[in-house]
Amino acid sequence: MDQAKITELLNREAIRDCLYRYSRGIDRADEAALRSAYWPDAHDSHGAYRGSAEGFVRFALGVFKTGPRNVHQITNILIEFINPAEAAVESYFSALQRGPNNDGGVRQMLLCGRYCDLFQKREGEWRIAERTVVYDWVEEQIPPAVLETERFGPRQPIGAPHPDDPVYALGKRRIASRDDAFSASERERRISGDDGL
Repeated sequence: MDQAKITELLNREAIRDCLYRYSRGIDRADEAALRSAYWPDAHDSHGAYRGSAEGFVRFALGVFKTGPRNVHQITNILIEFINPAEAAVESYFSALQRGPNNDGGVRQMLLCGRYCDLFQKREGEWRIAERTVVYDWVEEQIPPAVLETERFGPRQPIGAPHPDDPVYALGKRRIASRDDAFSASERERRISGDDGL
């Protein structure tokens, strides 16, 4: 495989990773993950919101405080490179969203559509420069009347916002290095060069 094809594959994977960071950011109320998906000067047309990506992030932070339940799934990612530093990216999404409505009740929506994104590569990193959210399906649903802990029963743990979701504990784990497999005296002996060989 030639270097150009390898570079293209790496670029495609970096773009997919950015889309998945967006989903984690919006579903886990993870501000850092959400911000990492956009360039600081990016623009977002996102339903009723139209403006800077920074404004969208601030809007999302306000929604996060209401304790919503979001599940976003991204599929059918089509990446078309415009030039080495820009790509037109269409990705399908399904989003189940539940949170408070304006009347103090709970609203639940199933939204399906596409993220139509202009990605730009700057200093070796791909992020969203422009996003237009296109809606193909909107369905208001009746939210369950029972609390999640009762509905989920023994199906634990239940997804939670950052930093309490179990996925964040994964990043804190590490694989023991080779030296960790040895006792302190063995490590000291190896460092001093007395291998006994």
